[in-house]
Amino acid sequence: MAISDASSLIGSQPISSSDLNTSTIIAITVFMTLLCACIVIGHLLEENRWANESITALLLGLASGGVVLLLSKGQSSRLLVFSEDLFFIYLLPPIIFNAGFQVKKKQFFKNFSTILLFGVFGTIISFCLISLGAFLLFKRIGVKSLDIQDYLAVGAILSATDSVCTLQVLNQEETPFLYSVVFGEGVVNDATSIVLFNAVQSLDFSNIDPLMALKLLGTFLYLFFTSTILGIAMGLLSAYGIKTLYFGRHSTDREVAIMMLMAYLSYMLAELLSLSGILTVFFCGIVMSHYTWHNVTESSRITTKHAFATISFIAETFIFLYVGMDALDIDKWKQSKSSAGTSVAVSSTLFALVLVGRAAFVFPLANISNCMKRRDSDKIELRKQFIIWWAGLLRGAVTIALSYNQFSESGETTSNERSLMITSTIIVVLFSTVVFGSITKPLIEAVLLRHAKPTTSDAADFASLEDLRVLFLENGDQSDNGGDEPAPKRSNFRLLMRYPTSTVHYFWRKFDDRFMRPVFGGRGFVPFVPGSPTGAADETT
Repeated sequence: MAISDASSLIGSQPISSSDLNTSTIIAITVFMTLLCACIVIGHLLEENRWANESITALLLGLASGGVVLLLSKGQSSRLLVFSEDLFFIYLLPPIIFNAGFQVKKKQFFKNFSTILLFGVFGTIISFCLISLGAFLLFKRIGVKSLDIQDYLAVGAILSATDSVCTLQVLNQEETPFLYSVVFGEGVVNDATSIVLFNAVQSLDFSNIDPLMALKLLGTFLYLFFTSTILGIAMGLLSAYGIKTLYFGRHSTDREVAIMMLMAYLSYMLAELLSLSGILTVFFCGIVMSHYTWHNVTESSRITTKHAFATISFIAETFIFLYVGMDALDIDKWKQSKSSAGTSVAVSSTLFALVLVGRAAFVFPLANISNCMKRRDSDKIELRKQFIIWWAGLLRGAVTIALSYNQFSESGETTSNERSLMITSTIIVVLFSTVVFGSITKPLIEAVLLRHAKPTTSDAADFASLEDLRVLFLENGDQSDNGGDEPAPKRSNFRLLMRYPTSTVHYFWRKFDDRFMRPVFGGRGFVPFVPGSPTGAADETT
């Protein structure tokens, strides 16, 4: 956090070092106590259909914010101030990295086309509809001081789903397809929203011309692909470095430390280069889990897996506590001098636009995806489409952070209506998280699980490599009439059209085994490290 930001959080009055230390200790003590309470309550409510740890932390944060507000006699407290730096620099990176590191890669890439449809194209559709709706409706409500950039920013802000809370109401074992799609869409969606938000801020709206949409698209594509490439490059660099230097010969601590630091470095480099750190660190996590993780000793594997998950869990819980307490920061509610009716109208309009914007892409894109799939078992049923639409309605800390970034300046809101946008966004986040989050799990049981077909599994994997080889051989035999000549290229193309996912996976595995793993390591190419409990075994797996 910048020094100026820290000073603004503490207040304008000079504070002695002893007072500063005391206030810091009090703040840390309060949050540590609340984190412990969230863990205990979450454990007790583990089997409850209507509650999860995200909602528990949010409600506990609201209650704690109310207590702090009463103790301070209605005055704003340092504990209740939301900091974008704290969120984007310290809390978000470990959550997104662990999401990429722990993702089930087969299930994720099996549904990758659907995830990209929803996460990229769907977010763009939602962004356009929400921006247009806000532009047409806000002036009728009485909000007239916003400009074109603000309306576009509203579209980007409200297009960001809350993947953290969404995943807590989905079960990977019971609904693996939904878990994979909603999880993948949530991460790509957050990245897309932030990329769109940054693209909107970087454009000059003083000279609007017909090429503005193309410039926006070009900026988005540049940020999206360069961020992804940077994440992959950093992951490969960590894998090559650890494989070559053999840190495990002397200290497993160095292995764990270099993995953590390289992951965090990828995020900070992306932010330094004005790219999407969330997308960079997500793909860095995927690459690290595929290559780097197999190059370290067995003890380091166990340590990193649990360390990343634990840090991510604490950061997730802290975020919801933070959002809950910030919702009762009295200053921004005082600065928004609009009537209660106007506040409710703006909040309702924003949430209605979220509902419409998500429905406008989930159902059409799901049916487009169904048209490209041959097997009925791979198609997205209407019930699943409904759950995907519902589960993606939740909004969270990314939405609030982007709202602060757009509608405030140096922590102080610049106008009543801009302050109104922040408070309305907070209302949308609270309502969607508490109401929709609590209903999602029972809704899945009522709509989906009761009608599940026992013979059909969402977790169907890729066709095995042997099955794919048989497909290629059979296709080659038909094309060559039993000759010894290899199958022509058009046979491979025909297989790609008929079995796109399996064919791409087949060629990727061949390329990975022949070129990537010998250089960067991975399963089956793990260097022998003396003293490693599984050193010899790893070489044969």
